[in-house]
Amino acid sequence: MSNSTRYGIIGAGMMAQEHIRNIYLLDGASVTAVCDPVQTSLSWSESTLRSIDGADLSQVQYFTNHRDMLAAGVVDALIIASPNNTHIDVLRDTLQTDLPHLVEKPLCTTLEDALEIEERVKSFDPVFWVGLEYRYMPPVARMIERAHAGDVGAMKMLSIREHRFPFLPKIGNWNRFNENTGGTFVEKCCHFFDLMRFILQDEPVAVMGMGGQAVNHRSEEYDGRKPDIFDHGFAVVEFTGGAKAQLDLCMFAEGSENQEEISLVGDTAKLEVKIPEGVITHMPRRPKNPTHETVEIDEKVLEAGSHFGSSFFQHLDFQKAIREGTPPLVTAHDGRMSVQMGLAAQISMTERRWVEMSELA
Repeated sequence: MSNSTRYGIIGAGMMAQEHIRNIYLLDGASVTAVCDPVQTSLSWSESTLRSIDGADLSQVQYFTNHRDMLAAGVVDALIIASPNNTHIDVLRDTLQTDLPHLVEKPLCTTLEDALEIEERVKSFDPVFWVGLEYRYMPPVARMIERAHAGDVGAMKMLSIREHRFPFLPKIGNWNRFNENTGGTFVEKCCHFFDLMRFILQDEPVAVMGMGGQAVNHRSEEYDGRKPDIFDHGFAVVEFTGGAKAQLDLCMFAEGSENQEEISLVGDTAKLEVKIPEGVITHMPRRPKNPTHETVEIDEKVLEAGSHFGSSFFQHLDFQKAIREGTPPLVTAHDGRMSVQMGLAAQISMTERRWVEMSELA
């Protein structure tokens, strides 16, 4: 592929705006098509493009149907950022093209659909990448690099905490219902289940969780229906090699000093990172001598999104894979596993029991 890449965006909501801004931080990259059935979303994208120096609006076409966009032949790569429950139908069409894909998380909202896409991708030659970009937050990526270099010894316990703001409003309020999102522990927490597998370099055996809707959305009603999405919960995951991981999610804690806190304990030391603070602390068992490393992120990268730089660095690697023909670093299998772990957590929360991963295979 040439050193100029034309991107087409399917789904022009909030995350699409972040993708657009980050694409224009890349060398030789532009957006030439945006697709969304909702005119206000298309207008939002046009406004975003107008705010970017160097964006040539005369080269951008707008569509209300993704099939029309595909037929126009005006893009070299696809970003799929439509609502979660639309991914399966969009992908059934786009996987018939020869265009590289970056598909926003979650891959799909059901295990059946995720397995279908994983199987289809096995015979799909272009790059197929799933947008589990929390791997790419620079302080998290650096912590993982150090862990994999042996800074904690053999990894035994992993703890991930996200204390944050509630789900934001979306077009048609689609993100208020499990049937559209896959449920909070799929929609939101697929990032963290992916991090568990990626950090520990191991596969989950069983999941146990507890959670519910304690504060948010309880007074909301849409067409006579009350939201059923969870706003908090805990999940514990056992891995084949014996390591344990836990997730602590609270979505009514926007006053938190740090939104994410990750700690990894091995048999020789502990590593801890906090976001957005960006400080990694290394704490050996013997001698007790904590050291600190601050990971800086370029202001332009931070301003281009709301995920602490992760979208930009994800796009760098996606672009490299497109141009060099290298395999994706975040695969359809990774996407499917993050969905499967989230579903296992939600089943556990509902049925109040351990869920074996083999039950959902």
